[in-house]
Amino acid sequence: MLGAIVGDIIGSVHEGARTKTKQFPLFVPESTFTDDTVLTIAIADSLLNDRDYVDVLHEYFHAYPNAGYGGTFFRWCTYRSREPYNSWGNGSAMRVSPVAYVHDSLEEVLEEAKRSAEVTHNHEHGICGAQATAAAIFLARTGCSKVEIRQYIQKRFEYYLDETLAEIRPTYQFEVSCQGSVPQSIIAFLESTNYEDAVRNAISLGGDADTMACIAGAIAEAFYGGVPDEIRTKALGLLDERLRGVAEDFVARYPFRRTAI
Repeated sequence: MLGAIVGDIIGSVHEGARTKTKQFPLFVPESTFTDDTVLTIAIADSLLNDRDYVDVLHEYFHAYPNAGYGGTFFRWCTYRSREPYNSWGNGSAMRVSPVAYVHDSLEEVLEEAKRSAEVTHNHEHGICGAQATAAAIFLARTGCSKVEIRQYIQKRFEYYLDETLAEIRPTYQFEVSCQGSVPQSIIAFLESTNYEDAVRNAISLGGDADTMACIAGAIAEAFYGGVPDEIRTKALGLLDERLRGVAEDFVARYPFRRTAI
């Protein structure tokens, strides 16, 4: 989960900037957490305390109303709606990472990812994006190879993962759909050599940078065994006491561990 938060913060200044290079400073004075972090921590809070997803998402939105939410989600929270709005956007995937740590079977993770998504993103693509992301994280933390992760995601979710970043990058544009950003984020992880490289890969596509770095970073954290201490410390220092406290409580209860499936 921390890998998602760190990716979001690093990517925050690149959203809309069409960054097409991997050469950039990880942190600048403008680096900040966005809705990706807020909602990831909201899901973690829900799982930690067995709280209703809708209630917690509303609560965190109203506590952090200026974090950069999408328009439909903003209205959903503003009016405290309890009905989903059939979204296929990548918001379901950006917030799902805690789900991959609270269960010890892939099918349980997939079912929980669906539950976390469908309170807003009940479109099949919205659910698929959340499940694919959670599955990749779970497979990574349970010792699967990149080949195994690629094969599973392609077969189960029919995401095409055989393009390279070099092939994607020249024409890729800002895209908020699950089907147009989650596969590319997974490829950014698959081509990476370490956590930092995964985040740089995702941002270098020039798309929805914070969300794609959030997704790629979440998978990379699980695969590479964590986030480098210096990067982690810097990013967590940019959270307020409430967000940092929930994140630390979640990691304390569900520490990174590599287990066999």
